Amino acid sequence: MRLTRFSTVRGRLLALLVAIALPIACLTAIAAFTTYRTVNAAIALSQARAADDFAVRTRLWYRGALRTLLASAAAIRQGEGVSSDCGATARAVLDSIRGFEAVLLTVPGGTCAASKVAAVSPADLARTTVELQTMPPIAAWGGPESADVRYGQAVIGGISYLVVSARAANGAGGLFAVDPALLDQVYDLGSAGEGMHVALVSRSGNIVVARGSGEADASWLPLRTRVPDQQMQWSAPSRSGATRAYVARMVADPDLYVIASFDGAPERAAYIQFLTLLIAPLLTLGLLCLVYLRAIDQHCVRWLRGIEAAARARSTLSSARAVVADDMPSDIRSVAEAFNGMVDEQEVRQRKLQTALDDNRFLVRELHHRVKNSLQVVQSYIGLTKRDYRGEARLALSDAECRVHVLSAAYRFTLADGEMQPVRVDLFLDDVVTMISNLLRNRDQWISGTLDTQAALSVDRIIPLGFLIVDVVSRALRDTPSISIAVAARDHDEGGIEIEITADRDLPHSEPPKLFAGLIAQIEAVQTVAPAGRALGAWRIGVAG
Repeated sequence: MRLTRFSTVRGRLLALLVAIALPIACLTAIAAFTTYRTVNAAIALSQARAADDFAVRTRLWYRGALRTLLASAAAIRQGEGVSSDCGATARAVLDSIRGFEAVLLTVPGGTCAASKVAAVSPADLARTTVELQTMPPIAAWGGPESADVRYGQAVIGGISYLVVSARAANGAGGLFAVDPALLDQVYDLGSAGEGMHVALVSRSGNIVVARGSGEADASWLPLRTRVPDQQMQWSAPSRSGATRAYVARMVADPDLYVIASFDGAPERAAYIQFLTLLIAPLLTLGLLCLVYLRAIDQHCVRWLRGIEAAARARSTLSSARAVVADDMPSDIRSVAEAFNGMVDEQEVRQRKLQTALDDNRFLVRELHHRVKNSLQVVQSYIGLTKRDYRGEARLALSDAECRVHVLSAAYRFTLADGEMQPVRVDLFLDDVVTMISNLLRNRDQWISGTLDTQAALSVDRIIPLGFLIVDVVSRALRDTPSISIAVAARDHDEGGIEIEITADRDLPHSEPPKLFAGLIAQIEAVQTVAPAGRALGAWRIGVAG
């Protein structure tokens, strides 16, 4: 990092601190984010394994029930076959296995049926077997099955049962109807079940067996049912409205699957841990930056700003000095003392310069007064002299007297307050028009002024403006009897004014003298209307600044 890019001491020190703290903050954020992702991945893996565990338990249970069914059918087939004692044998199978409520064993030559529930008849079992045969067989788990197998849920005699149907290649098989409560032990959550729900669910969305919530309470299931192809893991709103994590595993395709739901407490704990790992170091770095910044302000910038404030106050308060204190750093104190010494020397030089300037201003003011008085003397001398002349000589002297008056009036206005200052255009032109009317016009001639501006020009530009107006008006008055001339001055825009001279009739126009172009250049004017017809000319003059 190039610290020279920062113009202040505070900026450079702070940039150096940021250059050190920023990589640390980035590494902290990366470490926290990596930890957060690792923990979330571990949580997701744990949830997937939990669902896999329950799916494996369910499959093992189904596999055990299937083997019992096939073994019972094989035993009857190899024994006496279908006989009067066949039903007793089937009943003995039911009595030996808790939770098995009805059985239908199929062997070559007939069937054997038994039920612990009076409402379940052999005909109901046979009808359920036929219905299951219309469903596709389940996919084999880990290798080919020894029989055509179907698992499902069925209502027999008005009671919901888990059903296992199988038919071996030798014709032996049958149907088991099992109480779903038998799976309670399979779905025992143990000590890890807090915040978790597990259920065996049918494709229609009905809960076969559930732990962690009552079978009738299905509010934890996802709002939108999603049947997995084989396995699925996602987060979605539950039927109660809360967002939960779900993992689903197909158990008995196409009808039954295991779904596990988690309340998200581990994810929230991981997120809080992530925020802690991220924010705590960042807050520490931020606090370090604040302490460092305050130290910079307290021990460096404060004294530098004091020197700066004293330097700026010099423009309004001549006695301003930089503060020198005992607790200042020695190098900054040395700068403050050097500044105060420089100010003392400057005040001595400034007093000497002010004395010389006052003397110079007095001399300049006296000089301009002498010039103004001398011009008035010249004007008076010309006025006395022209009394002895008539005709062209008198007109020439009047013209000269008028031009001298322009000079005299310009100095009179610019020194009105004892100091050189810009001259108001309207006041000056009013004076010039009045003098032209008194000195150059005949009794049958008229000259008037319309002056609508508050602009001001320096004396170096106002004098040639007066000469220009005198020149244009005097030539028109000399050549045309009984003429009326109007001089107008108005604001054109914020940065300029427009001077316009017009007559009351069309006049013949001749080329102006060569001196005329010099006057326009001194005024810094632009001619906007050339002499033609009644117009004697118009000029635009910039006054900005």
